[in-house]
Amino acid sequence: MPHPSTTRPSTLLRRALQADAVVSGAMALLLSLAAGTLSRLLALPQPLLLETGLFLIGYAALVGWLGTRNVLPRALVLFVIGGNALWTLASVALLLSGAVAPNALGLAFVLLQATAVGIFAELQFIGLKRSDAALAS
Repeated sequence: MPHPSTTRPSTLLRRALQADAVVSGAMALLLSLAAGTLSRLLALPQPLLLETGLFLIGYAALVGWLGTRNVLPRALVLFVIGGNALWTLASVALLLSGAVAPNALGLAFVLLQATAVGIFAELQFIGLKRSDAALAS
């Protein structure tokens, strides 16, 4: 039985982490390699896109690693879930702030990725609850 600060991931938690890693990795490549083109297409700042892509490289690696573990540090899983929730809120806040002025395609891009990240947060949270419930029984 794992230590109370760890958990054995439910299938849902493992799959949600793995899917998050794959999607984040793909987005990391897209943003890192095509920031200039995307900037012109979406009317979003190139540095924002590039820096987001570079950040996502490390994030995808971390979440991908978590998705392969038999026992997960509970605090790290909660950190990922909280980070995803904050990312979702920050994406919407960015649009509302007026700091960027994306065109319609850029607006759709930001909202779509915010929605996807929010869904990952929710699936990971439910998966963590299922992991905990399995340990309790």
